[in-house]
Amino acid sequence: MKRLFLIAVCMLFATAVFAQQYTLKSPDNDITVTIKVGDRLTYSVSHRNTLILAPSAIGMKLQDGRMLGDNAKVTSAKTRSVSETIKANFYKRIVITDNYNEMILKMKGNYQVIFRAYNEGVAYRFVTNFSKPVIVENETADFCFDNDYMVRVPYVNARKGDGDFLTQQFFNSFENTYTVAPLSGMEKERLAFLPLMVELKDGKKAVITEADLEDFPGLYLRNANGSTNLTAVHAFYPKKEVQGGHNNLQYVVTERENYIARTEGKRSYPWRCMLISENDSELADSDLVYKLASPCRVDDISWIQPGKVAWDWWNNWNIYGVDFKSGINNDTYKYYIDFASKYGIEYVILDEGWAVNKKADLRQVVPEIDLKELVDYGRERNVGLVLWAGYAAIDADMDKLCQEFSAMGVKGFKVDFMDRDDQKVVDFYYRMAAAAAKHHLFLDFHGAYKPTGLSRTYPNVLNYEGVYGLEQAKWDNESDLVTYEVTIPFIRMVAGSFDFTQGAMKNGSKYNFSAIYSEPMSQGTRCRQLAEYVIFESPFNMLCDSPSNYMLEDECTQFIANVPTTWDETVVLDGKVGEYVVIARKKGFRWYIGAITNWEARDLTLDLTPLNGGAKSGHIFRDGPNADRVGKDYISETAQVMGNMVKVHLAPGGGMVLIW
Repeated sequence: MKRLFLIAVCMLFATAVFAQQYTLKSPDNDITVTIKVGDRLTYSVSHRNTLILAPSAIGMKLQDGRMLGDNAKVTSAKTRSVSETIKANFYKRIVITDNYNEMILKMKGNYQVIFRAYNEGVAYRFVTNFSKPVIVENETADFCFDNDYMVRVPYVNARKGDGDFLTQQFFNSFENTYTVAPLSGMEKERLAFLPLMVELKDGKKAVITEADLEDFPGLYLRNANGSTNLTAVHAFYPKKEVQGGHNNLQYVVTERENYIARTEGKRSYPWRCMLISENDSELADSDLVYKLASPCRVDDISWIQPGKVAWDWWNNWNIYGVDFKSGINNDTYKYYIDFASKYGIEYVILDEGWAVNKKADLRQVVPEIDLKELVDYGRERNVGLVLWAGYAAIDADMDKLCQEFSAMGVKGFKVDFMDRDDQKVVDFYYRMAAAAAKHHLFLDFHGAYKPTGLSRTYPNVLNYEGVYGLEQAKWDNESDLVTYEVTIPFIRMVAGSFDFTQGAMKNGSKYNFSAIYSEPMSQGTRCRQLAEYVIFESPFNMLCDSPSNYMLEDECTQFIANVPTTWDETVVLDGKVGEYVVIARKKGFRWYIGAITNWEARDLTLDLTPLNGGAKSGHIFRDGPNADRVGKDYISETAQVMGNMVKVHLAPGGGMVLIW
């Protein structure tokens, strides 16, 4: 018996010696990351006395049999503290404070794992230093929780295609509203795209996403067994593709490899990051993804000009009071250009239809359009042209197309219908950004996965879709866009800007909204549409409605035309996910404060003290007394600021903008 006891003690001692443990704290000491290295590499996260993340395994499986993270041995552990500033380009603030503590664990086997702890969250990444290229079979990235917390899940809406249901989900547009459910109640067969929110104890929240996604597939999460754990899923590498999909503008994968990436042996992998908040407002003002992204690779960015753009597709080219037939023709686009010029709007976009349908050839322009004439017409009126381009059409001859259209005077592309985030498509984003920058073109990615910091690396990437935007109001009678719009600032906007395409002049209440494809309207009030130009981050910002409608609403149009799209400072004054949000943004000496609510009317008292203003009055756009019935009812007036306090009433689905 004594001998058995000694053996047991020795075994326990050996296990304790083998399992190495490390601790990393955030600069403010509120967040603690505990890393354990043994049979498996795990980490856990706490915020003061709240366990945020239970021990969760991480690792990578290479096709040659190596398992990074399993049976790992640390050969050195180094820590450092960083406090510096980042000059941001075309962003919600000019200067970002980058303050974190970092631990670099060098592992036997010639790789590292880097952990960072910020005051706003945590992140980790693998770094390999192999002499030869590798094939990554899979990645382990678990997110384990100690309770059956509620989650806000954006499920993939799969497109029909080849393969089983899991494989079909790798072909999707990254657009959906949020399903609210307990972790254990998540749909087992469905993938969730990122960002995703977990609602924790004490009102705390965790938002999971990724940053610096380069030369690697994007991350999905899944709960396949009804547990309280989320596991990583990646799209497998395309083995065979055929051109097809929407109007022959996509590459559809018909067969996939049994691995997720083939890549260089010496490289850094994407950051897996989790933002942590005590109050929801902190999430709506996070810079974590931007801070984790690779620095700018464009030497000269002076030519990049963010701004507003008059958009044709949402309003179905419906202009009126003219002596010509509206549609995809030069007369219509000259009308759009004249409208943009009148209001000082920087751009007009030619959406799908200007190039011959189903040819996937941007050099085949429909006979009704003379691009050179339109470019010259716009140039004379200080209005630039932006062209819509399908993924397959522009990828066919990317560099030469960029060169030719830039030489013509085109300012940028809206690139659409990638609808994937496997390694091959992620590579397309980087190649497209580099080619466009080379020829002084900016980009707006649609049919796009969430941003992961590419706009820092290539500042000519001004915007992304990856959001269930206002275009859905053309055909979706079921979704509650109003509630969605007070949710995305705390989840989707954490990843970066989005092209929501607000600006509707027809505004429906909860009871009279109707999805009408040819003459669409928004859900909620007119002031809500105005406020979204302040609340939603969007350096390249659409005016979705018809110029004819805007010119009947001159006061609102003047505001939309003049509101900035990039900012010097941002302060989130208040907000609660799914209920309401109030954000203040500064340009020059002027603050713009926007507020929107869900379908509940709301009275707010805004404390403007954090803005360091001082003016005794400002100009306010607020919901009119009948805005709950007639969404376009609004009041524009001088607002008094008494002791830095302003009281506002928001109608159901309402909004407010204060210019101070």
